[in-house]
Amino acid sequence: MINWGIIGCGKVTEQKSGPAFNKVSGSRLVAVMRRNRDLAEDYARRHKVPRYYSDAGDLINDKDVNAVYIATPPGSHAEYAIKALKAGKPVYIEKPMAANYRECVMINEAAEKAGLPVYVAYYRRTLPGFLLIKNLIEAGEIGKPRFANFQIYNYASEDEKAGKLPWRVMPEISGAGHFFDLGSHQLDFLDYLFGPVIKVSSMAVNQAGMYRAEDFVAASFLFNDNIAGTGIWSFAASREANRDYFEITGDKGIIKTSTFTYEPIVLVNSSGTKEFANERPENIQLYLIGQIVKALSEGGDVVSTGATGARTSWVLDEVVREYYNGTASKQ
Repeated sequence: MINWGIIGCGKVTEQKSGPAFNKVSGSRLVAVMRRNRDLAEDYARRHKVPRYYSDAGDLINDKDVNAVYIATPPGSHAEYAIKALKAGKPVYIEKPMAANYRECVMINEAAEKAGLPVYVAYYRRTLPGFLLIKNLIEAGEIGKPRFANFQIYNYASEDEKAGKLPWRVMPEISGAGHFFDLGSHQLDFLDYLFGPVIKVSSMAVNQAGMYRAEDFVAASFLFNDNIAGTGIWSFAASREANRDYFEITGDKGIIKTSTFTYEPIVLVNSSGTKEFANERPENIQLYLIGQIVKALSEGGDVVSTGATGARTSWVLDEVVREYYNGTASKQ
């Protein structure tokens, strides 16, 4: 039985991940931690979790916890992951894997020393709709892939406009701005489709001046076989411009969908146009957690690991490196 403990039982764990630990065979959630003890107790009561803590060390050292899910903001991922690994417990880490690539390397080095696995919550690698995209490409439905393109246009929240900044735009906590939070999913999926990025070109700027982090990113990426990727991420556009678009173009067709709104997947090639449902489970991390539990219990592969998660963080860092003047910590 894989007995999970969650460090950071905040919003992401309410539906995306937390309930899934009790839905997977051979897995159960036995403890949660949040710095605010009252909120930890409330979460444990509502989700019927036996124990709760306000100190991460207490959860890590709980003798019944044999795997740790770290769902805090990225700035503390490395600290908690390394402590759990040193305590002999494998870790499952929210994305991005850490605040920067250097910290990802530190986590992986600790895992290698402990002889334990690291997994990262890039769950699109296991979702039916995104696996369908991969299968369509591998089946030759668009011919040879040429390039992928992302467009994310979001408007600023009222809190951001009022100066009440969320941690996602505080580089010392998140690693950078909203780009790290959203773009990481997209870049990781391209890694799953085409392998590691081998070259990055980018521009990151702040256009609206609401916070220190970048709010606009334009970037291009090169993969093996000269497959290219491009993206524009804007987080201070007008409400009317709101957009979530993702396409992959080949020499014989194109696949079109979205990344976050789960629009239908559209395939266009010489045979015409086909539309497929972009399915997802109620708890979006269910399939990845199931894969992890099976690997920990019986052995086997997991599609999102410390190695793949670190590659994505390397790309993220490269994209914003010039904006932050090459500093690793972005303090």
